[in-house]
Amino acid sequence: MKKMPFWPTLIVGIAIAIMIGLGVWQLQRMAWKEALLAEYKAAGDQPPLAWPSVPDPEALPLYRNSSVNCLEVTGWRSASGRSATGASGWVHIASCRTGAEGPGAQVVAGWSQRPDDPAWTGGKVTGVIAPDSAALIRLVAAPPVTGLQAVQRPSPEDIPNNHWAYAVQWFLFAAIAAVIYGLAVARRTRSPSSV
Repeated sequence: MKKMPFWPTLIVGIAIAIMIGLGVWQLQRMAWKEALLAEYKAAGDQPPLAWPSVPDPEALPLYRNSSVNCLEVTGWRSASGRSATGASGWVHIASCRTGAEGPGAQVVAGWSQRPDDPAWTGGKVTGVIAPDSAALIRLVAAPPVTGLQAVQRPSPEDIPNNHWAYAVQWFLFAAIAAVIYGLAVARRTRSPSSV
């Protein structure tokens, strides 16, 4: 009967420990994400806040009501999106100058069926703060600006919370690695030693 190989066993053991650690980490992330989503769900019931001139990436005021004074539209970008009624089309996002301080604001002016830039040139806008891939946050106008329709209201329900599935995946990887290695070692130790 052969001895259990030391180095392969050590390497597989470390790999299994890392996979279990990643599974535990995903469970911790799940608890963090659930608390964050609960905070976001409660944000709509809080009083409106002033538009942050420089948003803090560690404490974004997502899903809070706010307003911004767009002194001038400096550019437009359009992205595929849905209207408040669920129709597919284009969401129009204005880059706004809000004063001398800060980087300005991104304002989702509204929705239309065509990607053409709207005629809106600025003004006071109220709405809901939502995540923005380019500028961290943007204001989704509610009501939309003249000439556009309302966009689908941003909701924390749209944020995925897949950490439970990731945790299960890492635990399964660890279990599969342990079973495969256990079978390989059992087969090796039972095989007759060659002379």
